[in-house]
Amino acid sequence: MKTKLISIARKTAFVALFAATAFTATQALARDLDEIKKTGSLKHLGVPYANFVTGSGDGLDVEIMQLFAKHLGVKYEYVKTSWENVVPDLIGRKVKADGDNAQLLDKVEVKGDVVANGFTVLPWRQKVLNFSSPTFPTQIMLVAPAASAVKPIKPSGNVDLDIVAVKKLTKSKSTLGVENTCLDPSLYKLKEEGAKTISFTGALDDMPSAMVKGAGDTAIMEMPDALLALKKSPGQIKVIGPLSPTQEMAAGFAKDSVKLREEFEKFYGGIKKDGTYLKLVKKYYPSAPDFYPAFFK
Repeated sequence: MKTKLISIARKTAFVALFAATAFTATQALARDLDEIKKTGSLKHLGVPYANFVTGSGDGLDVEIMQLFAKHLGVKYEYVKTSWENVVPDLIGRKVKADGDNAQLLDKVEVKGDVVANGFTVLPWRQKVLNFSSPTFPTQIMLVAPAASAVKPIKPSGNVDLDIVAVKKLTKSKSTLGVENTCLDPSLYKLKEEGAKTISFTGALDDMPSAMVKGAGDTAIMEMPDALLALKKSPGQIKVIGPLSPTQEMAAGFAKDSVKLREEFEKFYGGIKKDGTYLKLVKKYYPSAPDFYPAFFK
């Protein structure tokens, strides 16, 4: 009987060891430049968002990454992800944002080499991945239905004062946001202002229409997306004012992909210098240079 128990224990231990080994084998490490060139493809992680990744095979960041793959001499491969999984799919760990910090949780499979989809540089994201040089300017805005009693603020010329004024308008209002992204209400301490924050779980492009239909009194949006929403749905929404100073978007790389990021910097500097980058910006965001002339000069 004792021998049989030992045998069962050994088999159980073997099964557990095999399962652990198999699980480890599925944990692809973040790839760097040499391996990408060896395998012959660049995996671009993207969340369909505004005109950065349209979901139809094009977009500002899609075309930039296609050109980067061509620069590397490899095939371009788009890997669709979600806002919840975009960082884990890059670094191989689930992540929970905690203010300006981030908690690393369970290991997961790495699915791509670079993130680019209107990806905003945030302190917590900087703790777990590396960013490229800024690729696009942005700003977090509060928007409301056009018929709302909440009125746009009158700009004071001081963005900090404008932010305070906008936050006060959220008191007792329901505000749509997206957790673990730059649209997370906790980043702007709206609950402290008395706002009722609501986590929106649909596609970001659907948030303005959801708000208009009554899902929330207001919503948090990035400026590029707000500009597109104003164009797509004229007369339905209005911009109340800023919840943040001007921010920057960039491509995101795993901490281990040092050479890949360095090569992207060389490539990106080249397309800015020869005018390719600005041409793409005007294709997808024709009014952006007028709103942010210092960035696009």
